[in-house]
Amino acid sequence: MQHRPNWATGIGLLVIHLGAIAALLPQFFSWSALAAAAVVTYVTGGFGITLCYHRALTHRALRMIKPVEYATAIFGTLAFQGSPIEWVATHRVHHAHSDRRGDPHSIRRGLSWAHLTWLFRTNENLPTVAEQKRFTPDLWNDPFYQALRYLHVPMQIGLAVLLFALGGWSWVVWGIFARLVFTYHATWLVNSAAHFAGYRTYRTADRSVNSWWVALLSWGEGWHNNHHAFPFSARHGLKWFEIDCTWWTIKLMAALKLVDKVRVPSAEMRDRLATAEKDIQRRYFRRWMTD
Repeated sequence: MQHRPNWATGIGLLVIHLGAIAALLPQFFSWSALAAAAVVTYVTGGFGITLCYHRALTHRALRMIKPVEYATAIFGTLAFQGSPIEWVATHRVHHAHSDRRGDPHSIRRGLSWAHLTWLFRTNENLPTVAEQKRFTPDLWNDPFYQALRYLHVPMQIGLAVLLFALGGWSWVVWGIFARLVFTYHATWLVNSAAHFAGYRTYRTADRSVNSWWVALLSWGEGWHNNHHAFPFSARHGLKWFEIDCTWWTIKLMAALKLVDKVRVPSAEMRDRLATAEKDIQRRYFRRWMTD
């Protein structure tokens, strides 16, 4: 277990956030840099983290053909949130102990902890290398994912060099620093805000909630109560008004035969859990009215 602060991660996050401040300076702004950042943000955050790291690799909610899986895993690695093995292991630990002892970023330790400080403060619940191996045997035994454990830093440097060659420092500031800060906080809001304030459709043992604005920022991940009710589901926005652009992407990829074995909860499963949650809400309301 990690029993001391992770200073390397903390300093790295500080440098990235300081670098993103340069995006506010006029000399680093250009419409081409903004467009490049938008494209890289969606590719690394939407395809890489949300689709690949989370729904495909962590929960096996769908199966991609291998070239697509490996390509999107590279995109996720370029989001600079750790290698697929590290990210998936940490998230699987979170689901095993969600908002209880053992959760690496439990909301019970406060919003700032769940959002950010769990990454660099002393955190005994972060999986060690041995625990990463135990929680990710499907990835650990794949040489490709082993290689990404060591290549995620060089790949980020390579992306920065490419952006500099294409557009100069403005592309680096927007395509690396500003893009990373946005993607980081979009991901972290799912751990913090989507366990704090929103509505609950389903009865779960944790504090997960559905948040429309987190969903818009994180490509559909903000429908977090739905996700914790049905972790295996490739679709997170389960109601007609719950916009989930990653689910639309999955449906398009399925039509193109790029993914298969797409899993979603049945109507019966959804109705059963929703009824249980409504019964609990009614009991709390009656108790509140009589107190």
